[in-house]
Amino acid sequence: MAEPLAESEPLLGRGRGGGGDCPAGLTTCRSIRVGPGAMAQWDLCVDQAVVFIEDAIQYRSINHRMDASSLWLYRRYYSNVCQRTLSFTIFLILFLAFVETPSSLTRTADVRYRAAPWELPCGLTQSVEVLCLLVFVADLSVKGYLFGWAHFQKDLWLLGYLVVLVVSLVDWTVSLSLVCHEPLRVRRILRPFFLLQNSSMMKKTLKCIRWSLPEMASVGLLLAIHLCFFTMFGMLLFAGGKQDDGQDRERLTYFRNLPESLTSLLVLLTTANNPDVMVPAYSKNRAYAIFFIVFTVIGSLFLMNLLTAIIYSQFRGYLMKSLQTSLFRRRLGTRAAFEVLSSVAGEEGAFPQAAGVKPQNLLQVLQRVQLDSSHKEAMMEQVHSYGSVPLSADEFQKLFNELDRSVVKEVFLVLDADVLPAERDDFVLGILNCVFIVYYLLELLLKVFALGLRGYLSYPSNVFDGLLTIVLLVLEISTLAVYRLPHPGWRPEMLGLLSLWDMTRMLNMLIVFRFLRIIPNMKPMAVVASTVLGLVQNMRAFGGILVVVYYVFAIIGINLFRGVIVAPLGNSSLAPANGSAPCGSFEQLEYWANNFDDFAAALVTLWNLMVVNNWQVLLDAFRRYSGPWSKIYFVLWWLVSSVIWVNLFLALILENFLHKWDPHSYLQPLAGTPEATYQMTVELMFRDVLEEPKEDELTETLSHHPHLRLCR
Repeated sequence: MAEPLAESEPLLGRGRGGGGDCPAGLTTCRSIRVGPGAMAQWDLCVDQAVVFIEDAIQYRSINHRMDASSLWLYRRYYSNVCQRTLSFTIFLILFLAFVETPSSLTRTADVRYRAAPWELPCGLTQSVEVLCLLVFVADLSVKGYLFGWAHFQKDLWLLGYLVVLVVSLVDWTVSLSLVCHEPLRVRRILRPFFLLQNSSMMKKTLKCIRWSLPEMASVGLLLAIHLCFFTMFGMLLFAGGKQDDGQDRERLTYFRNLPESLTSLLVLLTTANNPDVMVPAYSKNRAYAIFFIVFTVIGSLFLMNLLTAIIYSQFRGYLMKSLQTSLFRRRLGTRAAFEVLSSVAGEEGAFPQAAGVKPQNLLQVLQRVQLDSSHKEAMMEQVHSYGSVPLSADEFQKLFNELDRSVVKEVFLVLDADVLPAERDDFVLGILNCVFIVYYLLELLLKVFALGLRGYLSYPSNVFDGLLTIVLLVLEISTLAVYRLPHPGWRPEMLGLLSLWDMTRMLNMLIVFRFLRIIPNMKPMAVVASTVLGLVQNMRAFGGILVVVYYVFAIIGINLFRGVIVAPLGNSSLAPANGSAPCGSFEQLEYWANNFDDFAAALVTLWNLMVVNNWQVLLDAFRRYSGPWSKIYFVLWWLVSSVIWVNLFLALILENFLHKWDPHSYLQPLAGTPEATYQMTVELMFRDVLEEPKEDELTETLSHHPHLRLCR
């Protein structure tokens, strides 16, 4: 019976039918032999392993060209310089909206006081724009070459990239031929696509939103039925033949016709016009309040919260599927690197008896990988511990689990905790110590001044703080007298058991005891603080989606409503004019700065609408100034921003908070352990519910790599 293969032997290195040789003419790492080209082949293997590991770090696809010249281009493309250049280009083309016609270069957006904006000469912004478009053309060309035409045809994002570039260049040509007087610039609304296609996490988020739309549409249908039913009921209730004054005022103000009724109840769904919409009828008869209360309870408290729950449930499920794909990409990249390195022939062309990755080969690869120093040092230290023993597939994978952690930099106050006192530079700590002692002294003097000496001494905590402050002040004066003022390289010498400097630092620690009063609240505070910190660190994808939505709606709003808000006649007599305007109207509230006359003003107007406070005022104003169809735009904005995006943001907060609150979470390390210096990313937030890819899945996927041929 044949001996079983070693567990660490690379699966893709097994020959079919027991053979171990590669097909003739196939260049692989296993085909390296001693000879003139051996060094070049070894360098190719190292480059392949380096690129695979870097792909794993960034969750990138490994299905790209693997020859030497393509790997050189691939690494240059994903270098920090190229990627930052691409990011700056995206920022620049998006920023053009602020200086293009209509320009936002005015002091105010108020139509009453706004001067003529400073317009850049024709051709200047177009020149900058075409340079940006040429950078994107180069970006698409490089991607198309590296991933191949077959992949290009299947990738909808790359095809969309091509279409957007073609349309933008054609529209740019038309704009230049019309000397910047074109009525519509289609390319402006397409610019956010450049931001979307450059972020894998934003693509995942957008895909999750698209997958969640059917479930959201079901609740939206219930909301529409609820809204229509109460609209018809309200029109019947307040449109009877024999009406009192309250009914008549309610009908004329909020239920005049079907569009007005729908708008009034839609706004009531957001509670922006509550209780205004109810007051005319309720002031005459208490029973009318039942109609509005029932509508609000069903719509705002039940259906809207049901929508939040559905969005949270569906989004979390679909996001986990996307993150499962990211995890598979990371494991596939590291497994591909293992297969490449473990396929290297031994000395004099002999294949290694015990298949695996030699530590010295892996160290050579790690030294060339673009990786932050903290991760690289930790991984290289683990590799050194293996000595000359080859790493198996499991050991190789466990080594790269270090990538699943995101390092938090230590606070500089404890950065030198492992450095001998004689080797420390205490200049910064010396300055901080002086600052804190001055602060403690001022605190003591202010308390004595405010409470009086007797009142100050009546609090035991004040007595404790005061004694510590006096002792610290005496020690600080003594330290400065002995060691002089702090300066770079300042290291107070140790005289006796403890120096004056060390005694001061020990007494400083006692000040911390003042915080013992808040110990009962420490856990909730820590959870809330860590949740906020995690959101700030992981909001790039959600923030990017919001930027895209704002940008698109702002450009559409400019094309639809630019110039419709006109300054009132006789600006010098605004007070009488405002006095004659209906109370709560656009004119009476002086909302003139809320318009779509330029890009910056449009963004602020959209923000005010997303908050939905008094958004019915803007709805009414643009209905009067531009027409009833304008409500479609504003309702769509409310659905996208306040309903969908805000609920997605709430789902992220809930998941982050619940994960940190869970006492069984594996990401809750004990204080003082090495794991305590790590924090989670978006991927790690769901790491405990993701499944590790199976080995046969990884090897099967690698066997179908379009540009890599490992012997089987």
